[in-house]
Amino acid sequence: MTHSAYTSASAARRSLPADGLTGRAERARREPMTVRALRDDTYLVDTDGATYVVDLDDRSCTCPDHALRGARCKHLRRVAIEVNERLVPPPGKRAGACAVCGARVFVPVGDDGSHLCRIHRPDRGEFVRDRETSKLLLVTRVTDERADERRTESGRPIDEFESNADYGGHEPVVEAVYVAGRRPVDGRLDVAGERRYGFPASRLRRLPDGEAPDYAVVGV
Repeated sequence: MTHSAYTSASAARRSLPADGLTGRAERARREPMTVRALRDDTYLVDTDGATYVVDLDDRSCTCPDHALRGARCKHLRRVAIEVNERLVPPPGKRAGACAVCGARVFVPVGDDGSHLCRIHRPDRGEFVRDRETSKLLLVTRVTDERADERRTESGRPIDEFESNADYGGHEPVVEAVYVAGRRPVDGRLDVAGERRYGFPASRLRRLPDGEAPDYAVVGV
């Protein structure tokens, strides 16, 4: 089988903190290793002594410790650690970049859309503010469509609007409804049927704690 790595083959081996651990658990973190995600959802683990292939789904490793003893070897443990600590992508994912800040994000293999990191990706139902008008909006959907590809009903790309000139056409489109001036009824704001507008992601500013309205929203 031919394996193809996503990360550079020249990546330096690294150690991880192992305070208070012993045995294979301690060696899995302390010993210098390089873990690379491969295109077939396995991982190449490069150590000072040899290189092995780990399959998390099968819980297998090509090292002698696992092959001969059936042990949950340090290589298997190390891959699980690096996946859990978001140092390498989990099976089925690849490394990508946030369209706003460039931070690393893990996205599905084969997905060539535009993506956001946790900091810049608002949640559905989250209040945000339009940087151009300072008006309050409610997020209804975060897409992976680029602003220079998504078109309005008139056929015009979203990034071509003058109000979007300062934001990236490569950014994903966030759909939202304007809620400024609307009053909740019985503590709830119903946005069902309200017009959804599309914005380049960075045009919408996420609100700090305490700034968002405290009423419930329905119809998102």
